[in-house]
Parts: sequence; C-alpha cells; structure tokens
Amino acid sequence: MSPEATGIAPEEAPSQTTPAQPTHPGGSREMTYLEAISDALREEMRRDEAVFCIGEDIGAFGGAFKVTDGFAEEFGAARVLDAPLAENAIIGAAVGAAVEGMRPVCEMQFSDFIACGFDQLVNVAAKLHYRQGLAAPMVVRLPSGGGFSGGPFHSQNPEAWLLQAPGLKVVAPGSPADAKGLLTAAIRDANPVCFLEHKGLYRYLREPVPEGEYVVELGKAQMIREGDELTVIAYGSAVGLATQAVDELEADATVLDLRSLAPLDTEAVLEAARRTGKVLVAHEATRTCGVGAEIAAIVSELAFEHLDAPVRRLTAPNLPIPFSPPLEQAVLPQLADMKEACRELLDY
Repeated sequence: MSPEATGIAPEEAPSQTTPAQPTHPGGSREMTYLEAISDALREEMRRDEAVFCIGEDIGAFGGAFKVTDGFAEEFGAARVLDAPLAENAIIGAAVGAAVEGMRPVCEMQFSDFIACGFDQLVNVAAKLHYRQGLAAPMVVRLPSGGGFSGGPFHSQNPEAWLLQAPGLKVVAPGSPADAKGLLTAAIRDANPVCFLEHKGLYRYLREPVPEGEYVVELGKAQMIREGDELTVIAYGSAVGLATQAVDELEADATVLDLRSLAPLDTEAVLEAARRTGKVLVAHEATRTCGVGAEIAAIVSELAFEHLDAPVRRLTAPNLPIPFSPPLEQAVLPQLADMKEACRELLDY
C-alpha cells in the first residue's frame, strides 16, 4: 500500500530519516524516564533550529512535570512558547508551523486534554498528507496514565482514540532509553506523532541512557525477555510489570515491548505468538476497543493454528480512574494481577 493511501508521509531527505538500528556515538549516563525525554528534546533543539516547543507553563515554570526546566533560558521565549489554556489553539498553531517547515513539539499537561485539541489533530494534522500531499512534522507529547491518585481527569490512556485516525503515528516507550530514542525519531519524522509518556514512570524508572544523538526506529518492537512457553506483549507501564512478573515466576516466557502502536510491528507479534503458542496482552488502558483487542484479533486471525490457549488480555476495566489510592490500585493492573494471568496461561 502506498504512503498516499495510508495517509503517512514518506521519509524525507537522508538527514531526516530514522535509521534501522538505534545509533549513538558511545557513552551513557544514568537518567530517569523524565530526564531522558528532556535530554532528547534538548538535543534536537540544539541540533535543528526548526524544532521548538509550545504548551502551557513550559517556559519560566519549566512545564507541569519540569521536562522543559531551563529551556527558556537556553533557547529563548521564541522557541519555548508559553501558550494559553487552549489545546485546540496549541495543536492548530503547531500544524501551521509544521506545514511551513518548522518542527513543533506540543506539550499537553495531561494526555486527557488532547480531547480539547482533537479536531486540529485528527481532522487536520492527520489528513494533510493524504488530502494535500503535505508533510506535518510535529510531535504531541501526552503525559498519560494513572498510579498517582490523579483522578478521572488526569489519568487516562488515550491511545485507542488516536489509533482510529489514519495519518497519525503513536508511540509509547516503556524505558528511559526508549523514551529518548523514540522521541528523537518522532521529532525527525515527517508525520504527526503522538508520544505517550507514562507519568508513573517519570521518576520511578532509571537506567543508563546513551548520551548525545540516539535514535530508535519507529514501528519496531523489542524483545525484553526470550522464552518458549508464553509470550507477554506489553507497552508503556505494563512492560515493567510483565518483566518483573516473568522474572519472579522464573517463567520460560517472552516479553515483547511494542514501543510503537502505529505503525505496529505485526511481524514481531506473530513470530512470538507462533513460537510460544500462548499470548497475554497487557496494558494499562481500558479494555474496550484497545490495543489488546487489536492484537488478540491479529493473533487469532493469522496465528490461530499455532495457539495452545485463547489469547488473554490484562487491562483496566472500562471505568473512570478513581481518586482514592486503594480504589485506583483495584482498577489498574498490578504485579499480582500480571503474575496470576501468566500462571493461568502457563497452566492451561
């Protein structure tokens, strides 16, 4: 299928393409998930003057979660734009700038508020290439997820909304290194990219992250653990839960981190499913019409003969996220839930 048919713009000049393998000049330092995102954004703003940030309180205040702390001092107010409380205007301004050759990075203080900018994102940015042959190189950063008692208006995982819009790319890193590499790739991509960064991972995850330029290809899953009896397919916050569960159970299991939801690495999903015959799909987002449902359908359609058990999903129920910490933990998938789901499939 041609790029025009999918609404996805083709790769640009070689200087803007994403390499097939992660690349970096060598050396690393320990960073949190939040620091890795900030580092990628700073590196790209230094590398390319067309990159700029726009969002609410991202200038002098440094952003709601301090991702852009110090950016205004280094890059100036012209490239770190404090916007009014109007997500539709933020996304709309970014679309216009992207069409004119800039590379805006929009920050939604919370992913929930992308609903206020949905028209500009879904009906304008996502359709520009299909309708007019125009590239729209822009990133929308979406701090998503629960686990911190943010309640129903600050804890959603909106990926299922976004996956319904042809022309959008959607990524959801589950580690600091991937957060840096995928954000770099997203900024350099010719298409609008929705970058889901889980708030619960911001200061919780810490690991060595390559310094300098580091790019991870969009659309490629990563095998975190390799085993032969069970495959756990996860992304975002569920990756850590899956890895810990498999390790504590000492299970002969594969953990596949999707990293990219659109485009989806269907080949990696099917290879793992066919090899182990048992598949658990795990994510924090609600169950209805989610990524897990899509993967379950793909595996059931294209790898049915290889399955030794029904595809199982571990997700949040289709409920608002409660403010109460005990109720929130009861709604969101926990480590005990992941271990139980793995055990049940292994014993099937």
